[in-house]
Amino acid sequence: MAHSLSAKKRVKQNAKRRTINRARKSQVKTQIKHFETALSGGDIEAAEEQYRLIVHKLDKTAATSTMHKRTAARKKSRLARRLNSLKAKKG
Repeated sequence: MAHSLSAKKRVKQNAKRRTINRARKSQVKTQIKHFETALSGGDIEAAEEQYRLIVHKLDKTAATSTMHKRTAARKKSRLARRLNSLKAKKG
């Protein structure tokens, strides 16, 4: 248990930051699930729209240091590769 005032404040700040970070990561995961649903359905337009939303969400998450910028870049790259393979199969 924290004894000093600064330690008690730090505990509260960490708890608040943890909930914010978990919410952001959860939003990214949900967005990725929507993207995967569009991919499995074969709907290129919906998949492109979802990809655009994911990129925006990942960039915002990486900018706030919830997620490392290279982790976000890796996720974007892998999702783009899947989208491009779907486009190649359809077109």
